[in-house]
Amino acid sequence: MALSIDYNSPASLKVFLEERGLAMQKKFGQNFLINAQARKKLIDALEIEKGTTVWEIGPGLGAMTSEILERCAELTAFEIDHGFAAALGELFADKPNFKLVEGDVLKTWKTVSDRPARLFGNLPYNIAATIFADLICAGVRFDKSVITVQKEVAQRITAKPGTDDYSSFSVLCQWAYDVTPLMDLGGGSFWPRPNVDSRAVKFVKKELFPQCKDPVLFTKMQRALFVSRRKTVKNNLSTFLSDSQKAEDALKKADIDQKMRAENLDIKTLLRLSDAVGEVL
Repeated sequence: MALSIDYNSPASLKVFLEERGLAMQKKFGQNFLINAQARKKLIDALEIEKGTTVWEIGPGLGAMTSEILERCAELTAFEIDHGFAAALGELFADKPNFKLVEGDVLKTWKTVSDRPARLFGNLPYNIAATIFADLICAGVRFDKSVITVQKEVAQRITAKPGTDDYSSFSVLCQWAYDVTPLMDLGGGSFWPRPNVDSRAVKFVKKELFPQCKDPVLFTKMQRALFVSRRKTVKNNLSTFLSDSQKAEDALKKADIDQKMRAENLDIKTLLRLSDAVGEVL
């Protein structure tokens, strides 16, 4: 008899976990989305069809996995929790369009040769920032992605120049994708109930990319410019280049005021600066 779970019922989830001696691990940011309407809306936003290739990060016990597989997508799921991975293997054993990769996705994604059209995940902040940075820097982008993160993190992803939330992470995401807030999810949509609200964000791959001569240099430079937010762009760039004169020359070439701070520079300006830095190196 095939295993089954009522993903809308905390009681059903609890029984499933207890029967298998499984426990939620806070370090993995494990919370199950028990709001069926929200699950449908999130997967609708992925715009998947039969045969669409999808990566899912952190499937847990498969609430979203089930929704994706029902739409006949070709799904590869990455799960770090050994117990959950074993349960997923049983739950979806009869699904030929399901593949499971166990382990830390920050390491295991590199072992998967196929690059999918879609990415989905409910991610803790540290994972969201690191995995997107790793993928973008490796030249891996998805046509469309939907991720759910803590609301404050989502605000950083979509932040505009000149705001407190605008950061290196904002620049990285908006350099590679058009990003749009999708929906907010209160704590009551999850079990166990988290102490923070979440927000789903949709990513659509930008056609014009990378718009700079050296993407690796751009990535490293823009990160360095935000290390000390109170410092001017000249000071941070001087530290990055270990040369104050080269920093000054690059800023002059890019027509950027040396007294500006990185938080006030839009992505187009940062890309221009990256090319100027490349010329003075």
